[in-house]
This record gives sequence, C-alpha cells and structure tokens, in this order.
Amino acid sequence: MSTEQTTAADGFSYTLTRALASPAAKVWQAWTTPEQYARWANADAGSVEMDVRPGGAWKATMVTPDGGRFPLTGSYLEVAENRRLVVGMDVPGKPEPLAMTMELAEQDGHHTQIVLHQTCDTAEERDMAEQGSTMLLDGLSAFLTDEASN
Repeated sequence: MSTEQTTAADGFSYTLTRALASPAAKVWQAWTTPEQYARWANADAGSVEMDVRPGGAWKATMVTPDGGRFPLTGSYLEVAENRRLVVGMDVPGKPEPLAMTMELAEQDGHHTQIVLHQTCDTAEERDMAEQGSTMLLDGLSAFLTDEASN
C-alpha cells in the first residue's frame, strides 16, 4: 500500500492506494452492499443502511477493537458504479459533510487498484481519518481474499 500526505492551502489531505486481487465489480459490491460492508468494516450487523445514489443516505454503527460503538451517518455525493464513490460523512458541529473519495481502476479483469482520498481541516483530523481508512482497506483486503478462497 502506498500512502501520501499533503498540506494544501485549503486543508490537510491523505491518499491511500492499494492493489486488490479482485475485479472492480466485486470491490464495488463489497463497499456498497450493507451485509458485505458490515462484515469487513467492523460495523454492527444490521446497523448498516445504504441508498447508493447521489443524494442517498447511509448509516452504520462502527465497533472499535475495544468494543466501543460509534454511530455514523452521511450521504452519497457522487456515484459512478464500479469506478468512483464520493461519500459524505456527517460531523457534529460542521455545516458540510466531510467527503471521502474512493476510486477503482480495474487492471486486467482480475485486479483492481483502489484509491481513497480525503481532505480534512486539521492535521489531527487527517491523521485520524487516515488511520480509519487504513483499517477499512485492511478489512476490505482480508474480506476479498476470504471470498476468493471460498
């Protein structure tokens, strides 16, 4: 996995890139199907709801390794099936959702490069968001590997 952090005039950004041994359609399905997402993203089973279309809402209750539970909500800002998903996350005290972009580039029908990018207001927010996104990519990669071996 490659990681890049930048500090732009308008915020603090990170970009994570990872190669996955799955076609883009399988990666997309894992990211946009509530049952699959709950399995790899450390969400409470039954807490994930997704209306995957521009303006559609999503929600999930994430479970931390120590058992803490964090309800999250947001909306889909941009949807290009099997290619690009821009997810807005509601953040208390902020007027606009925090957007994260996921881009998929299929390599040869069997491998996909996934890129996650996000710009935050502070270095601390960026570091926390990057840590969360790294955990998501780790879970997604393990899930897709398990699915391929079944």
